[in-house]
Parts: sequence; C-alpha cells; structure tokens
Amino acid sequence: MSEAILYSADGDTETVLAAPGLRVSRTRPVARFAFRGDAAAAGKAGAAFGASLPMTPLAANQVAARAALWLGPDEWLLLAADEPPAAIAAGIEAALADVPHALVDVSERNLALLVEGERAARLLNTQVFLDLDLAAFPVGMATRTLFAKAEIILWRLGDEAFAVECWRSFAPYIEGLLLEGARGL
Repeated sequence: MSEAILYSADGDTETVLAAPGLRVSRTRPVARFAFRGDAAAAGKAGAAFGASLPMTPLAANQVAARAALWLGPDEWLLLAADEPPAAIAAGIEAALADVPHALVDVSERNLALLVEGERAARLLNTQVFLDLDLAAFPVGMATRTLFAKAEIILWRLGDEAFAVECWRSFAPYIEGLLLEGARGL
C-alpha cells in the first residue's frame, strides 16, 4: 500500500483500536511543514520537495515517501518520511531564496492516526460530518475539517483507509471519541 511508505511500516505503529473490520493506529513520526505561497512559490517548492504541490482544491499528491496536501489557495501541508526536517527545509529554502513564502516545521505539533477497515468511514462519520462515501470523497482527496471540536486534516488513502492529521495535544480527545464511536457501531 502506498500510504505505508509515508506513514508506517509493519510494527512501526501504535495500535489505538483493533476490532472486526476496523483498526486505528498512531503512525510513526514524519516531517511535516505548513507551506504558504503563490503559484510560482508552490511550483519551486514542489520541485525542491520532490512532490509537486497540487493546485486543485481537496487534492493530494504523493510521490514515494513524500506528499503535499492542498489546504487552501495558497496553503499546503507537506509530509516526508525519508529525511530529517532540517534537511528538507534547507532544500526548499534554498530553492525559494528570492521568492516570498512561508515554511514552518510543524513536525512536533502534529501526528497522524490511520483509520482502516471496512467500517473506517462509518467510524469517522460519528464525528466528521462529511459524506465519506467513496464516490463523494474518493481516494486521494484531502480536506481540513472538524472532528467533533478538534481541527483535523482528513486524507483518504485507499478505499478503506484514511489518515487523520491532528495536533498532538488533540490526539487523546480524538482517540477517545473514536473508541466511543466504535462501541456504538
């Protein structure tokens, strides 16, 4: 599975919930950056990052162990599992030396939960009020939304797999609501 290249490897995750047709786990740490800039800056940043920044709303672009998720007309979340954050930032900053932009390392602020299995969408819909049917929220779609009262970035990785990017401080709250929701399914 391609998402395994970015978020986890066997034995490299912490299981939060395991039930028939459902698994929730915390992923291994990855480098994360909040990037802001215009289209020219996004083009240069994507070339330096190794995964182009999507210019289409709700899109994500993953290339091996790197991904760029569109969050707004001039905002992206960059994820990388193959290099220390400082090295990635240095490469992007060098490519954008003369271009206005903002690049902030949020690696320690965020973490990701993988929600997988045939009941993954139903579980997420206990607190995320979006249509997560495959036709409405296809593989590769990513959006910033709310999980109850916590802001998340929801990214569909596969037919039955989602990544929930959240602030580390909100993770226990989200995990608790996922556990409660699983009891009700």
